[in-house]
Amino acid sequence: MSKLPHITTSIFTVMSQMANEYKAINLSQGFPNFPVDERLKKFVAKWAKEEVHQYLPMAGFPPLLDKIALLTQKSYNRKVTAATDILVTAGATEGIFATIQTFVNKGEEVIILDPSYDCYETPVLLCNAKPIRINLNDDFTPNWEVIERAINSNTRMIIINNPHNPTGKTWTENDFIQLEKIADLHPDLLILSDEVYEYITFENKHISINQRIKLRDKSVIVSSFGKSFHITGWKIGYLIAPEHLMKEIKKVHQFLVFSVNSIAQYAINDYMDVVQVNELGQFYQQKRDFFRNLLHQTKFELLPCEGSYFQIASYASISSDNDLDFTKRLVQEFGVATIPLSPFYADGKQTNCIRFCFAKDENTLQTAVERLLQL
Repeated sequence: MSKLPHITTSIFTVMSQMANEYKAINLSQGFPNFPVDERLKKFVAKWAKEEVHQYLPMAGFPPLLDKIALLTQKSYNRKVTAATDILVTAGATEGIFATIQTFVNKGEEVIILDPSYDCYETPVLLCNAKPIRINLNDDFTPNWEVIERAINSNTRMIIINNPHNPTGKTWTENDFIQLEKIADLHPDLLILSDEVYEYITFENKHISINQRIKLRDKSVIVSSFGKSFHITGWKIGYLIAPEHLMKEIKKVHQFLVFSVNSIAQYAINDYMDVVQVNELGQFYQQKRDFFRNLLHQTKFELLPCEGSYFQIASYASISSDNDLDFTKRLVQEFGVATIPLSPFYADGKQTNCIRFCFAKDENTLQTAVERLLQL
C-alpha cells in the first residue's frame, strides 16, 4: 500500500520529458545551461586526484563550515558557530526533508503558502501530519490575516520561501514584521525558511531570517550551493539553525545520507576563496532584463520578477486554455517548454500564468522568444 497514493510524476519531470520528446527549448526546469566557472571545475579536477574519497564528518568538511559561517557574517552580520549551527546537506531538498521529519509529529499542522515548491508537502504527509495550504494574494504577497487565522495550538511549523519559486516575488520588511507578530503570539511555532535564491535578487536586496533577531532562534534556514554556483546536479546545500534545533536535525540527517560528497565539499571550500557571491544578482539581472526585453515583443503580459531566475507571464490575451494544456501546446506546436502554475497550488488554481526559467545563455533565450513570437 502506498504512503503517497495521490503523488504522481512531478510537473518538472513531465515538461522536461516533453521537451526531450519534441526537441523543444527547455525553459521549464530550473537549471542553467551555461558553463560552470572554470575555476570551480579546476578545483574538482585537483581534488579528484587526491586521497579525499572517503567519508567526511557528518556535519560537513570543517573548513567549509568555517567558510559558510564567514559568508553568513559578511552577508547578514550574523555570527554562527560552525561546529554546531551549520549542516551541509545533499541539496536543499534533503535539508527541507530532514527538518520536517525532525520536528513535525503525527496529527500536527504545517502551513505552506501556495503556489509552493512540491518538495514541501510530501515530507509533511510522511509524518502523518496535515499540510495547511494557504493561497498567496493575487500579486503573490502573503495574506497575513488568513495566515494568522489558520494558526492554532496544533500548528507546528510555517514554511516560507524567499525569494519565491515559482513567482520571483521577494518579501518586504513589513512581511517580516507581520511574521514576527505571529511568532510572538505563538512561541512554539517553528519557521522553515527556504532561501535558496538568496543571492539572486535585483532592485531590492534580500532580507534573510538570518537578520531577524526575533525569529532566527526558532528558524531553520535553507541555502543552496547548487543555485548559487550553477551546479544543480551536484545536489549540495546547507542549513543554518541554532544549536538546540540543529542537534536534532543531525539525528535524522545522519540516517539519510550521513555525509555529503567529499570532492564537492573540498572544491567548494576552495572556490569560496575566489568567488564573489554578491555579484550573482547583477549576473542574473542582466539575464532577466535581456529576456524581459525580448518577451515584451510577444503577446505575454510580464509580471514583476524581484528575485530567483524565474519569470512569470500571463497568457490571458493569447489563449483561454487552462495552463497545463497551454504549456503542452507550447511544447508540441512551438518547441518551447515552460511550467504551468496550477500544479503549485493545492486547489489547482488557474491564474492563466506560466513560468519561464531564464538561467540560460542568450542564444537559447533569443531562439525561444523567436518561436513564441509565432503565437
